[in-house]
Amino acid sequence: MARKFGKKNEVKIDPLKYNICLLGEPKIGKTTLIKEVCEKLAGDDGYIFLEMNGEAGADAIEGIVYEDCDEWADVEDIVEDIIDNKTTDYADLKAIVVDTYDGWIKLAEQEAIRLWNKDHMDKKADTIDGAWNGFQKGQAKAFELMFDIIKSLRKVGVATIVIGHVKNKEVTDIATGTTYQTLTSDVEKVYFNLLKKKMHFLGLGYYDRTIVTEKTGKKNIVTKKDITVNKIVDQHRKIKFRDDNMALDSGSRFADIVDEIAFDTDEFIQAITDAIKAEQAKSGKSFEDSEKEQAAKEAEEMKELAKREAEKKEEKKIESVIDQIKDFIKDNKGNMEAIKPLLEFSKENGYANPTLIDDLSIAEQALKIIA
Repeated sequence: MARKFGKKNEVKIDPLKYNICLLGEPKIGKTTLIKEVCEKLAGDDGYIFLEMNGEAGADAIEGIVYEDCDEWADVEDIVEDIIDNKTTDYADLKAIVVDTYDGWIKLAEQEAIRLWNKDHMDKKADTIDGAWNGFQKGQAKAFELMFDIIKSLRKVGVATIVIGHVKNKEVTDIATGTTYQTLTSDVEKVYFNLLKKKMHFLGLGYYDRTIVTEKTGKKNIVTKKDITVNKIVDQHRKIKFRDDNMALDSGSRFADIVDEIAFDTDEFIQAITDAIKAEQAKSGKSFEDSEKEQAAKEAEEMKELAKREAEKKEEKKIESVIDQIKDFIKDNKGNMEAIKPLLEFSKENGYANPTLIDDLSIAEQALKIIA
């Protein structure tokens, strides 16, 4: 007897099948790099940047595809339209880019507070700490809202790429009690830790600087020692995917990801692709065979998705028509002469009640009778 549960995973070949996060210092080029990554992997129609809470990073980048999201409802409207029309209007869409994570958090917190206040009129909250009974349950609800978006997009074949800012932070080692400096996300720790668990690739962009100490030619009048200054003589932009020294808060679910690369579009794609290839090689199949099989499987999945989309759209159309029929019956209550033709038509087509019609063609014919 075959097992009912337990399925064998097959590593996806396409890098845009994974959730990716790129953190980085301000103005280091995060948005530009991710735009170029998306265009090289999926084309101009393969991505949409969501500029969260007035981020406006797209303003300075020619040709970027984006939408402004100043309220949580904006995010929901966009995602709902993608899900409803993935195989038609968004057939080439592979990724949604959140720019930036801290802006998205603010919108999610506002929505979490609104939902709490809606159901708790006697315990209204003004802050996320006061919502959902506190103890970071409000933050957990806000992240749940964000992760529901990520999950719903993934179900229709759209990955989420998250861009975020960083800050220096002092951390205490649990084992030794030693404190050290690390470069990490600038958002509240609970949000960063929750995000890290959901990302397949987490890179951190930073400046690798060479700093030298130079004498100024002056002496301290008290100590009589030379006065010196630190001077940057060289710097390069880099991305860290893994840091064993824990100075840069990065990581990946793929064991063979390279530790570090230059801050470069092609190197970014290569690093992720190589990590995927290294893991896929453990399957015993050639990379090319897996690529073909997955492409064929995805094509079949898109056919099924297209069928479900069409059925859902027809259901919505039927609901709209039936709502108009209900309104007509309500407005003509007691006027059997007006309603009688509609009732007779319904019975002729096998429906005891016109509001029970579940065939779009018949429903539209019924509507014409009362139009």
